Amino acid sequence: MPSQRSPPPLEFAHGTTTLSFAFQGGIIAAVDSRASLGSFVGSKTTQKVLPVSSHILGTMAGGAADCQHWIRALKKEALLHELTEDGRRMSVARASRILANHLYALRGYDLSVGTMIMGYDDHGINSKDDHDTRSSTPYIYYADNTGLRIQGDIFAVGSGSTFALGILDTEENRYNLSVDEAVALGIKAIRHATFRDAYSGGYINVFLITPKDGWRKVYTEDIARNPEIWKALQTEINENS
Repeated sequence: MPSQRSPPPLEFAHGTTTLSFAFQGGIIAAVDSRASLGSFVGSKTTQKVLPVSSHILGTMAGGAADCQHWIRALKKEALLHELTEDGRRMSVARASRILANHLYALRGYDLSVGTMIMGYDDHGINSKDDHDTRSSTPYIYYADNTGLRIQGDIFAVGSGSTFALGILDTEENRYNLSVDEAVALGIKAIRHATFRDAYSGGYINVFLITPKDGWRKVYTEDIARNPEIWKALQTEINENS
């Protein structure tokens, strides 16, 4: 009988562009929607922002299945926390720590996860103290499959992250932007990353998180169907030629 040979491992390249930053009006999360399978586009409508609670979001970069599984597992734990704590939401720090601990315990299993957990805590929301600022403090944490967990006020993750950061860093007064200006900055950063990174593309999706209202999607755009994008790209090509 012929020897049974195991199939060769499938090496799929992972690519995306996700970013988040805090400003005076809340937290902006902006992502593309392309899922890559090596040299192929697996999907152009991947949802790379997943809810954890009413005031916490998580982003996906890496393996789509790994990211979706662990962010949804975190959402389950956040819902259980609200049920057992009289409706009080899980803090962003605790949510990011739980995720990082799970990933650290499985660091030898070849997971591919790079996620940002962001949002607001609910300290003081139901209190009578209007001067309690703890509930209005934005929190953004980065966690990945090594168990690494870092807090910051701006992150970009994925193969197009360097291009996105280059755009974000051009805005020195980023924290004092209005909501419309912050949304426009997130759109611009993702758009430029999709021009320069072959693994990023599809739709631009932008979410806003505020301490009072929680998260909501504020913008979505199919890059391939926007004539302004093609006009700007053609102008850029002509200028460089």
